[in-house]
Amino acid sequence: MVGAALGMAGCAAETPQYIGPDVTRIQVFKEQRTLQLLNQDLLLRAYNFELGFAPSGHKEREGDGRTPEGAYRIDRRNPNSSFYLSLGISYPNANDIANARALGVPPGGDIFIHGTPTRALGVKDWTWGCIAVQNEEMDEIYAMVQTGTQIFIYA
Repeated sequence: MVGAALGMAGCAAETPQYIGPDVTRIQVFKEQRTLQLLNQDLLLRAYNFELGFAPSGHKEREGDGRTPEGAYRIDRRNPNSSFYLSLGISYPNANDIANARALGVPPGGDIFIHGTPTRALGVKDWTWGCIAVQNEEMDEIYAMVQTGTQIFIYA
């Protein structure tokens, strides 16, 4: 891991500024509960996280408690999230919509990487399909990751 060379600066009252290599890819390993921020093949940071209440398998429908698996992008940033800060994931894509349509169910949406409210601290797999990290970690992730960044979510 790179550590001190990243140049995170800021204070508790505001989101830190990031001075360092661009995050070109996010990798999420659901089973290992590891989220990695990378610049090409260089690991910049790694975090543990919580998932939805039914974490195994690819998200198929609204309300199933699963996190999608596959290639997506960060498509929005929310500094006023109900879950501290959040980064939107571009689920559902065309394949997700087609698969849900074939099942006759809505695909769902609003999948994010976000912080953790006090009520969920220490609770395992409490989201509805999102990826939840600690708020201090979300400060870093939010500062480092830009809209358009690729995210690959693996089983």
